[in-house]
Amino acid sequence: MDKRLERILPRVQKPARYTGGEYNQIIKDKTKVDIRLAFCFPDTYEIGMSNLGMSILYHTMNSLDFVWCERAFAPWGDMYEEMKKADIPLYALESGDSLQDFDALAFSIGYEMAYTTVLDMLDMAGLPLRREDRKELVPLVFAGGSAAVNAEPIADFIDLFVIGEGEEMNNEVLTLFRQAKLEGWSKGDFLTKAAGIEGVYVPSLYDISYKADGTVESIRPKPGVPEKVTKRIVLDLDGAPYPTNPIVPSTEVVHDRVNLELFRGCVRGCRFCQAGHIYRPIRAKKPETLIRQGIETLKNTGHQDVTLLSLSTSDYRPLEQLCDGLLEYCESRSIGLSLPSLRADNFSMELMEKLQKVRKSGLTFAVEGGSQRLRDAINKNVTEEDLLNTCAIAFAGGWNNVKLYYMLGLPTETDEDIVGIAEMANQVLHCWRQNARNKNRGVKITISTSCFIPKPHSPFQWEEQISKEEYLRRVNLLRSSLTARNVTYNWHDAETSIIEAALSRGDRRLGAVIEEVWRQGGRLEAWSDYFSYSRWENAFGKCGLDMEFYASRERSIDELLPWDMIDVGVRKAHLVHEREQCYASRLSPDCRKQCSACGAARLMRGGKCDG
Repeated sequence: MDKRLERILPRVQKPARYTGGEYNQIIKDKTKVDIRLAFCFPDTYEIGMSNLGMSILYHTMNSLDFVWCERAFAPWGDMYEEMKKADIPLYALESGDSLQDFDALAFSIGYEMAYTTVLDMLDMAGLPLRREDRKELVPLVFAGGSAAVNAEPIADFIDLFVIGEGEEMNNEVLTLFRQAKLEGWSKGDFLTKAAGIEGVYVPSLYDISYKADGTVESIRPKPGVPEKVTKRIVLDLDGAPYPTNPIVPSTEVVHDRVNLELFRGCVRGCRFCQAGHIYRPIRAKKPETLIRQGIETLKNTGHQDVTLLSLSTSDYRPLEQLCDGLLEYCESRSIGLSLPSLRADNFSMELMEKLQKVRKSGLTFAVEGGSQRLRDAINKNVTEEDLLNTCAIAFAGGWNNVKLYYMLGLPTETDEDIVGIAEMANQVLHCWRQNARNKNRGVKITISTSCFIPKPHSPFQWEEQISKEEYLRRVNLLRSSLTARNVTYNWHDAETSIIEAALSRGDRRLGAVIEEVWRQGGRLEAWSDYFSYSRWENAFGKCGLDMEFYASRERSIDELLPWDMIDVGVRKAHLVHEREQCYASRLSPDCRKQCSACGAARLMRGGKCDG
């Protein structure tokens, strides 16, 4: 370890974040690989080490014998200041080497508020921020993750983006990069050839022009470059890489457990949900695969909890078979099994009793809208009857803790819908009084709301976002309507949501705003400890851009959108239809009942999705 690090680590919180040396980390001889890759997560160690996608890709990229993939995370503020004082550059955990020594940096970006941290990590690595200032092939800076479905706000800083699922695509990019490095290609030659890999978006190969009103006028690919970049998917999840020997963190992380991904995609089609559209088509793992992977991972890590993950886990058809298979191993070893993504319309008391044998937790349901009309408008096919029946079963079974999540500012929402949230809370409280097994323990009902954020590639991508003042008015309306002392209300702040909305639907001109925020000291902006709304306001003003133009403006259906060069598989005509269904308050059937012909099945290359 660097002597300078030895001196500063005793002065920071959680020094184990910065030391490496974890069980199951991958060490290679750096003199025997052709590419040294720094896999960068633009957030803290605790967040990155809880990310299943990062764990999978760390192992897939290290499966290439010519690549050594190491990890780098953003330091917390105390460590950041100490590193600056000691002139220590950002380094990789496995080797301790500065990121300046690496051939490539790969960023996993799942959240728009991480953009300034990407810039900060590049700066801490001693690299130029803008891609135009990194003229040589090495170092290559590329990125992926769900935020890449609109890569434009950060396009000025990244050489190429991998769109979609990276298990195969990342290795194809690295194989081509190795060839380019060994044969002495120019950066331009490499990027042009990389654009031919399905799923790779190279922003420098697309010219963007704007109209006088600020909207996009044209997106012009250079000759030989695809007009649209189609996302990559993994066709067979059972055969896809899954590390059963993941790195075991040296300190407590957010999700200190085994994460099992049951399927990708979602059958529901909620109209506000970007993830439910960009992760289509639906592909599921077999229960036998999941049971084997879960048990092997528990044996290799010593974790005491398993979580079953997907966008809507209770929609996994063989869920009970899977739980029975895992519990046969887990129950006798006091290993907890949890299912965080519940739906009120398919709640199974028998299943929940199985899951809670080791540890009993509260129940959480995402209801989203405060009236049936609004839930129909957003295609959230959950009724008040579904919720109350589920709560009655749960309260009779001994549960006394229920959390209900909603959004404020959804398209077509009225004050009556907001008051309906309070009325539903009262109904749940009455349900507890009628059905609770033990009333002496009391009940805790938690209502949480967030501000609706319109997202690219969803049916609501054209919608306006309500203003900060209007969001707070709706929060106060709900607060005044919640009168029962057993009900707690938590709400997400409006200011972060406004910036997220501006970035999520932004264009390439926002790169200047992101850089200005960073130059004003913005980093780790996803954390309330570091977020500054005034810093973003100042940056928009200094760059001559209007925040409301990006966050609050309703787009017309025929407007060319900044992300229209990205094809996630779902047809725009389908998104338009679903938006029209919203304003008619009409439900669309889920994928298991009737195919909506959204277009994503074509990505299966002749197969069909598991909906």
